[in-house]
Amino acid sequence: MDLTKLSKSELLIKCQELGFTKYKSKNKGKLIELINIKQEQQQPQKPQAQPQKPQQVKIIIENESENESENESENESENEEHEENNNDKDATKKEIKDIPININNNEIIILNADCMVELNKLQDNSIDCVITDPPYFIDKLDNNWCSSEVNNDVKNSHITHLPKGMKFDKSQVKNLYDYYLELSKLLFRKMKPGGYFLSFSSPRLYHAIAMSCEVAGFEIRDMINWTYTQSMPKGMSIFHVIKKMNITEEEKNKLIHEYKDYKTPQIRSCFEPICVAMKPLGKLTFIQNELQFKTGLLDFSQKVGIDNDRVPANIMTTEEYNETYDKNFLVSKPSKSEKGYNNTHITVKPLALIEHLIKLFSKKGSLVVDPFLGSGTTALACKNTERKCFGTELNYEYYNICLNRCK
Repeated sequence: MDLTKLSKSELLIKCQELGFTKYKSKNKGKLIELINIKQEQQQPQKPQAQPQKPQQVKIIIENESENESENESENESENEEHEENNNDKDATKKEIKDIPININNNEIIILNADCMVELNKLQDNSIDCVITDPPYFIDKLDNNWCSSEVNNDVKNSHITHLPKGMKFDKSQVKNLYDYYLELSKLLFRKMKPGGYFLSFSSPRLYHAIAMSCEVAGFEIRDMINWTYTQSMPKGMSIFHVIKKMNITEEEKNKLIHEYKDYKTPQIRSCFEPICVAMKPLGKLTFIQNELQFKTGLLDFSQKVGIDNDRVPANIMTTEEYNETYDKNFLVSKPSKSEKGYNNTHITVKPLALIEHLIKLFSKKGSLVVDPFLGSGTTALACKNTERKCFGTELNYEYYNICLNRCK
């Protein structure tokens, strides 16, 4: 059974059936881990049986043999934890605490696993920068969404079912805030002072992202608008609703004519806000923090504009728009092939945009983390800009796309 496809309520029922106590406050990733540990303990012992470990790839530029030995050490350590701990809660805590993930220079680590579990294994105050496009928790696009399920939804039409992401429900905002607050608190522990946490969002959900970061302890330093023109209008006509009304045909036609130019309140969206949060410096000045952690200061040698001669602004474009925008805000026009063949992910970000953000907010050799790696753009950008990368992707389809793009 693929536990990742179960809802949290279904996982809670499963935990109850397995006899767990004090499990209701745990997040979905912890519940899955508890269930897996319990099921492994209940299975008959077989010679050379190995507990399952999140699938991962390490793309090594140097020190390959050293990294392989570290990986073997991780496997041995994890096996000992599963054998020695019978208490599920203690086993989970010890697994997270005692198996740190060490990332060497120019190393890209991609895990097919839950970010909440794997991020806990990183050392505190070790992350230089986080750049991610999180799940928005709007209709069909929660933290378990899959493009094939979204695109193959037979109800996905303008008449019987709203297109992906368009259903409006205030609980979506609350779900996103709760989830992202938990993630932000975890990242706050793991990031260095002065480290930047960049989150892509949507205009109507940005406040949930920004507030969760701020409540977790981050400072909201700015908002970057990634502006584009190639987007589809989302407003829907109301003709199909009028036609179903219990009124005469004459009244229907009159209403249709009267409201022919009116649509539901979804204005065409031409930008994505990027929340720019920073872990506070404490009592240090920016230069003191820079000398100690190599974080906090931005690299203004990174130029933008069609002539590559303008300093970065909080507006960025990746397509030619008009003379003023192109001169001041154009990062780079993405190639049609950069997405890669057989890439089914529906929200792939331009590689040039992510590379620009990485170079602006981090330095060569820095550790950049993406908890929701998607099809691997952040990992590929880190590889191209000589940064270390630690990324997790729960969806196995996208995980494989990550591997193919980063080979």
